[in-house]
Amino acid sequence: MVLKKINLEVVYETFDWDKKVFRDLANEAISSTLSHLGYNPAIFEIAILTCDDNKIAELNYQFCNNKTKTNVLSWPELNLSAKKSGELPASIPITRGDTMFLGNIAICYQYIKNEAEVQNKKFQDHVFHLLVHSTLHLLGFVHKLELDANIMEKIEVEILAKASISDPYRIH
Repeated sequence: MVLKKINLEVVYETFDWDKKVFRDLANEAISSTLSHLGYNPAIFEIAILTCDDNKIAELNYQFCNNKTKTNVLSWPELNLSAKKSGELPASIPITRGDTMFLGNIAICYQYIKNEAEVQNKKFQDHVFHLLVHSTLHLLGFVHKLELDANIMEKIEVEILAKASISDPYRIH
């Protein structure tokens, strides 16, 4: 099966990433997520910023009032969040014509590299997972409450399994 690709705008603020490898990985992870949920990736666009520890900490503080570094941040263009815990987010209102912008993602190479080493995960598998995770956030999925976390994690694990990536939530 040929996977249709999402339209990506990638800004490389850090040069740690191999640009082609990252773009291919991002396309596969994000397109797989959209396809898994029944969407055609080719009609959507996402902007990604690759950044360092300092920038991700700055963004985390600016937008989340959290003074720590993190692996990935997401800013959805649409509010698709479920009305109550345990429900699925609203469907994307598809319009004909131009591509539809889903939102922005910031991803931090240094943090993810360290996290993958500490958690004994393959770096590319971990990046793939975090891109799936952040795409789900752009689609209205949340994980603050256990019911919602269970829904989101189940979908993540299904998508990862299709990419032959083991369950990141299973304790080894």
